[in-house]
Amino acid sequence: MLTELRIAGFGGQGVILATHILGRAAAVHQNRFATMTQSYGPEARGGAASAALIVSDEPVLFPYVSRPDILVVMSQEAYTRFAPEVKPGGFLLVEEDLVRLDQRAQGLKIYGIPATRLAEELGKKMVLNVIMTGFLCAITGAVGPEAVRKAVQESVPARFRDLNLQAFDKGLEYGRQLLERGPLTIENSEEVPLESEV
Repeated sequence: MLTELRIAGFGGQGVILATHILGRAAAVHQNRFATMTQSYGPEARGGAASAALIVSDEPVLFPYVSRPDILVVMSQEAYTRFAPEVKPGGFLLVEEDLVRLDQRAQGLKIYGIPATRLAEELGKKMVLNVIMTGFLCAITGAVGPEAVRKAVQESVPARFRDLNLQAFDKGLEYGRQLLERGPLTIENSEEVPLESEV
């Protein structure tokens, strides 16, 4: 099985680290194959940032993602740019306080999480990316949560390890609760606010 995913937002949200964690989890802890590519906007912090990951049970012959099965967006700009690329019926995971949906999301399985708010509740806005990785694990099953938990431990500085593990668990639990309700879908509305309070 091959899964293509993209995480996108702006610099400073930890887009690259989140993708690295997922790739490491798949390759090191699940003995699968993974390739990662990344791109930045003209400014490192505050500019556009995206990273793409392919996870497969067989060697990956072409490392670039053009039609992701899963798109995680943490900014409006990222949504506008990448939502049209998602495969029909694919997953769209959004930071619901920062992204407003429109017709570009039609036909996708949409799940929203207030990742920034949840990160602030933990005391550090910077862990919103790890909250999103936990959320992605719960919603899509693309990478196993135990493997990702190990990768989080190995990928963050020791002094932030406990905080990041709490963030991962918070995203995972939020996703599991939301999964029971099923996805939001967009049919014929111009703009739809996300309200997925758990």
